[in-house]
Amino acid sequence: MRRLTILITCALMLALPALATQEGAQKYTNERLEYALELPNAKWRALTRPDSAHNHTEFIYGDRTDGLLRIRKEVVDAGTTASDLSRRDHDLKLRFQPGYVEGKEEKFTGRINGVTSSYEYTGGGKAMIGRIYYLQADNRTVYILHFTGARSILTLLRSQTDLMARSFQLK
Repeated sequence: MRRLTILITCALMLALPALATQEGAQKYTNERLEYALELPNAKWRALTRPDSAHNHTEFIYGDRTDGLLRIRKEVVDAGTTASDLSRRDHDLKLRFQPGYVEGKEEKFTGRINGVTSSYEYTGGGKAMIGRIYYLQADNRTVYILHFTGARSILTLLRSQTDLMARSFQLK
């Protein structure tokens, strides 16, 4: 009996931390979207803005300037890697933002693998940061999870942005 009690106690001690990390997380999906992902806590909320051609969903952490996630699908030429797309975005789009400072690119492993890249810029006179996850679904499709927000806040949310990107999956 004593062994059983010790065994149950040990099992609970191992299970509780895992349950605590999932406590506030909730899965987000929408019938119009091709994907699903986990929102780490209730402070992240989805805002859907449909237009005549697309159904745009943004994910906001508190206020838009604190944290904003935009997801887009990019169809590329066969053989184009997530890293190639990251370099193209930095060269053709991001570097023109005020105060742009390029960060580093790293490999990323999740349900869909790819790369991450980061950069800093100024927006409205505030120090901002961008973190982009390029997730290669197949040799012609890359999903781009683009987080932006105040540097002081989004830097602290790195584990949450990683969780969201790791949980990103196609339906």
